[in-house]
Amino acid sequence: MIKKAVIPAAGLGTRFLPATKAQPKEMLPIIDRPTIQYVVQEAVDSGIEDILIITGKGKRAIEDHFDRNFELETRLEEKEDQLLLDEMRRLSDMANLHYVRQRELNGLGDAIRYARHHVGNEPFAVLLGDTIMDSVIPVTQQLIDTYAQYGCSVIGVEEVPHDKVNRYGIVGGKVLSDRILELDKLVEKPALNEAPSNLAIAGRYVLTPEIFAMLEQTPVGKNNEIQLTDAMLMLLKRENLYAHRIEGKRHDIGNKLDFLKTTVEFALKRPEFADKFRAFLEEIVKKE
Repeated sequence: MIKKAVIPAAGLGTRFLPATKAQPKEMLPIIDRPTIQYVVQEAVDSGIEDILIITGKGKRAIEDHFDRNFELETRLEEKEDQLLLDEMRRLSDMANLHYVRQRELNGLGDAIRYARHHVGNEPFAVLLGDTIMDSVIPVTQQLIDTYAQYGCSVIGVEEVPHDKVNRYGIVGGKVLSDRILELDKLVEKPALNEAPSNLAIAGRYVLTPEIFAMLEQTPVGKNNEIQLTDAMLMLLKRENLYAHRIEGKRHDIGNKLDFLKTTVEFALKRPEFADKFRAFLEEIVKKE
């Protein structure tokens, strides 16, 4: 039902400077795979093969990563490293990838506007390019299933500590089930006493094409940017909007501490070195 996905990946990554001065934050690796590869894989695992990535200045490495590198492939053939060769070729065959540059960094809402002509009059998924989901059922697939049930835009949400609600877009509404809420409130980074709940928008959405008309009318909001949350609040006046409490764990790779934690957690799941790495960590902890 959802055939297209949009991955905004135009941010400067200032929290990771100087590492992101010359490389996109979305290319920061979790062990041996860049962050955005996990995001693209989630979309593909959710049945989506037509993906538009919104990039910006200095983001050419993203396109190069998913393109063919014939010199590298020839070298791997000469080394008879068939497993790695196959993996490199799969990168360019993962999906039908398209790219467009966000000319100015005017916020997530502005970035989504660049997808209007690509998406057309279809519902579409949005996956933030610096957020990895670790789940049994892909989080995007979870939202697609909810969209199939209600036929309206769906936002992925997760619980966050009450003292951190001012860092996120927060939703509130009527509880329909353990996982689903019918929304009546969306607030971008509210103060604790203004937050309708502790359910934070988790960087995954399924949106109807009506969002584009709302984005065209959305004034500049917090941080002098066009906020997607503000556009969805306008959309809420025209149609129902739902939140799906995601099943899985969100990893914010734009945050240094979360990046370190994610690397450790993913390393402990890799059978080729998990045992040795765990022993190494235990040894370090004992020394502390």
